Amino acid sequence: MSELKSELKPALARLAQAGVFLGTSSWKYPGWCGALYDPGRYQWRGKFAESRFNRACLQEYAEVFKTVCVDAAYYSFPTEKYLKDLANQVPPDFLFGLKVTDSVTVKRFPNLERFGERAGKPNPDFLNAEPFIEEFLGPCEAIRSNLGLLIFEFSRFWRADYPHGREFVAHLERFLDRLPPGWPYAIELRNRAWLKPEYFECLSRHQVTHVFNSWDAMPPVTEQMAMAGSRTNSACVAARFLLKPGRKYAEAVTAFQPYDRVQERNPEARAAGRALVAEGVAAGPARRTFIFVNNRLEGNALGTIAGLMSPEAI
Repeated sequence: MSELKSELKPALARLAQAGVFLGTSSWKYPGWCGALYDPGRYQWRGKFAESRFNRACLQEYAEVFKTVCVDAAYYSFPTEKYLKDLANQVPPDFLFGLKVTDSVTVKRFPNLERFGERAGKPNPDFLNAEPFIEEFLGPCEAIRSNLGLLIFEFSRFWRADYPHGREFVAHLERFLDRLPPGWPYAIELRNRAWLKPEYFECLSRHQVTHVFNSWDAMPPVTEQMAMAGSRTNSACVAARFLLKPGRKYAEAVTAFQPYDRVQERNPEARAAGRALVAEGVAAGPARRTFIFVNNRLEGNALGTIAGLMSPEAI
């Protein structure tokens, strides 16, 4: 077992017992071999088999971590089989964070090849509760006990989408009113000017978690944490450390691949993460805290997470 793995495993288990879950955004990174993954487990005829690795590495990931953010759910509605296959690879106490499919969260389809004929056109199912309930929550019932967070990630809206943030909040309120209760809903917003009392109050009325997020055009997480009313759900706090504010996603991909080591420490993000860990431990297991880290923040999410766990908290 690697030094990093032997350090992370017991610490993450103790934090999970306290209600604090630290994990990564996705898990299929060959660059983590040697640190988290044993490449020998994925050999085929003397060579590393990436297809075998992609299919089976979640089981090894879950030997150390207690949660992960499933980015793949963002790109298409997950099937019951897909979700069951994930759940069968992890222990009963493992909790998934699922990104809600963009068919619900995109107001106008981007001009990307994957959208085909829909590219550039308005999305008729934007914030439409019916397809979300039927095509997303329906399959999720099969693994409900393993669900920790359902994240509605909204890309940055422009004035053509909503003249003012209050119009979005009103639309969101109508959507949340129609959702069945009892699911761990969370909202990730990318419009910094919309982080206002009316937005936080809307989420609070529905006990929906605001996701603190480190992203290109967003304020630092420490600044979001200091906003009055930003902890909108008494049962859950969540954060995703994705990018250094001011940096484009494509730039980070180019700079940090293959994500095998930390290349640029982010002191602000680490301080915010440590504060959230300490706050979560102090709150106790009745309130869950989820912290997800992306390789694009510092170059290696494993090293970042190791840096977030203050000794006094674990």
